[in-house]
Amino acid sequence: GYLRALNKLLTEQHYTCPLYLMTSGGGMTTLDNAIKFPIRLVESGPSGGAVLAATVAAQMDEQKVLAFDMGGTTAKISLIDDYQPRTARNFEIARAARFQKGSGMPVRIPVIEMIEIGAGGGSIAYRDRVERLCIGPQSAGAVPGPACFAKGGDQPTVTDANLLLGRINPDNFAEGKMPLDRKAASASINQQIAQPMSVSVSEAAAGITEMVEENMANAARIHSVEHGADLSAYTLFAFGGGGPLHAVRVAEKLGIQRVTVPANSSVGSAIGFLSAPVSFEMVQSLYMTMDDFNLQQVNDMLNRVSRQAQGIVKAGTDEKIVEVRSAYMRYIGQGHEIQVPLPSVDITSDEIERIKQSYNCCYTQLYGRTIPDRDIEIMSWSVSVSSLVAQSQKDTETSGIETPGNGSQSGEPLSAKVKRKAFIPALRDFADVPVYWRPDLQPGDRLVGPALVEEPQTTCFVTEQFTGVIDSGFNLILEKVIE
Repeated sequence: GYLRALNKLLTEQHYTCPLYLMTSGGGMTTLDNAIKFPIRLVESGPSGGAVLAATVAAQMDEQKVLAFDMGGTTAKISLIDDYQPRTARNFEIARAARFQKGSGMPVRIPVIEMIEIGAGGGSIAYRDRVERLCIGPQSAGAVPGPACFAKGGDQPTVTDANLLLGRINPDNFAEGKMPLDRKAASASINQQIAQPMSVSVSEAAAGITEMVEENMANAARIHSVEHGADLSAYTLFAFGGGGPLHAVRVAEKLGIQRVTVPANSSVGSAIGFLSAPVSFEMVQSLYMTMDDFNLQQVNDMLNRVSRQAQGIVKAGTDEKIVEVRSAYMRYIGQGHEIQVPLPSVDITSDEIERIKQSYNCCYTQLYGRTIPDRDIEIMSWSVSVSSLVAQSQKDTETSGIETPGNGSQSGEPLSAKVKRKAFIPALRDFADVPVYWRPDLQPGDRLVGPALVEEPQTTCFVTEQFTGVIDSGFNLILEKVIE
């Protein structure tokens, strides 16, 4: 009903273009299909951010990316390998214990796999029963919001802490449309955290940001261990309103050497929607083992599912379409399957052994070994059909920018016209930090941390361990200084 009402309203406003909606699997779908399968729209917003990260990664030839999306209430972390976000088929809705796995209703839908924790700008700081500092998952939300919003909120939040640490400009928040109240933020943190814990307001604020960054870093560690990924080989892509503020400190905690803040990162998920293909994935259950593989039955089923999926996608686009087939396989007796690619056309008898070898290769990549003489069972089959999205040319200038920009041709850092006192974690004190206005930066411009890079909807905090450069795509590339 909501979608039909939305479409009616757009029609009355003389919008004649087709209406597409984002799905949790990272693709766009038509209005009619969204109405038929509304469950596929769950987590559609965060999936847009992962699509953006994958798109920019392909442009920059970054094969290993950790996408980090932090907004007002949550932070989402996902792994992207070879320009493709990792996907899953299981998701939980209506969790009784917020953000706690296993406390909700499981649904089996295609979804970009990500870990979500209650860490955002509105996350509330508090003391637990043993007087430890904790952050979230409770959030002040937009109403009343953080204390510094001066809308009746009196709970200390991550945004209040960032304001008191000098990382947020109180006069330029939301492009100056929403001045922030430092006194309210200070009073809230002082009353709830600083005085009870016998520390200064600045120390309390620093503790809040350090705790929320450690929570996010720990979530990323767990997610990477579950997938056998070495995060030190990854580049962290930060977006969302809060992502750039905390990305560098999260990277330092994870041992990541490179951070990218894409252009217009604050609305990264929305931009990701524009890069997503029209797509649809169908999963069909059909149990069999590799030792008892029925070619005819498998090919008939895959072709039938393919026709259905292609029909849905072709109804929403005239572009060329591509199809990817895969199987969810496991050793007999195991409880979890892994996704294994299949040929895009009918499987032949010669390819059965290659499918088995592909499974063993995928299994070894995840777990470092195989199980000899153990038969493999196939639980379900997937057919994913999507429109072909033209990829932008890869940014070959990222690592060696020739454009001098506003800085000198010798690569000297750009001088900042404005400085502001900001808390530096390594010093445990405040220092004058150069402030750059990102819309004024040009390809080739360089900066040295500590620094603040402000833009209309977010701010990037750069520590003293990182240097930065604007690439030809106007992305901010931050590299850790080699000691």
